[in-house]
Amino acid sequence: MPSTKAKSLTERTGEALYDMILIQKQFKPGDKLPNEFELSARLGVSRATLREAVSALIAQGVLVVKRGSGTFIANELPSIGDVSISSIDFMRVRLSDLYEIRLMFEPQSVKLACERADDSELAAIEEQSKKVNRLLRSDGNWPDADQEFHEMIGAASHNEFISRLFPIINSAVHEVMLISTNQKLLKDIVRRDNALIVEFIMKRDGDGASHAMSIHIRHMINALKLNS
Repeated sequence: MPSTKAKSLTERTGEALYDMILIQKQFKPGDKLPNEFELSARLGVSRATLREAVSALIAQGVLVVKRGSGTFIANELPSIGDVSISSIDFMRVRLSDLYEIRLMFEPQSVKLACERADDSELAAIEEQSKKVNRLLRSDGNWPDADQEFHEMIGAASHNEFISRLFPIINSAVHEVMLISTNQKLLKDIVRRDNALIVEFIMKRDGDGASHAMSIHIRHMINALKLNS
């Protein structure tokens, strides 16, 4: 018996975008996707809904993210029929869910780093935070550098599971940071919050660093409008 379950707005948005790319040929392989504001207006949906649709199409290989440049149509598009907009219940593991996971383990991760890291690891984390700041000032590829900053904290926790999990989580959340239209706010948050996190790390104040990391993640959730 066919399912009568109605498609979600995110599914319908993903299908509409998929149709624009593979059926209507409004975009060619290698073309850059319009910015989030323009595309959400064209599709008549919120930017939060568009983000989820874009994330699903990235997972399907229809779209690719080039760090520092934006989101592009894949050079080699999958065949029609190979793309399942509803796969894994249309990527129900949403960005909001990923940020909830970050709230669960990153504060504890940085606390462990304060306790377990050697002095050279802490110095490397501090130096990486300075690199992030330089790229923030020069409009360079700061999301990649910030991702590495968080991964270095994870590695300094000396917990193998955390070290393996960081790249998976960060690669997903940074895709949205790259296509967000609110770059100024994101940059301000990263600059301010990273400074506080590093201050506590260098003092080996695990509780302070944990609290600062928790606040940072909540700031990002609000900035990316993942709590709406």
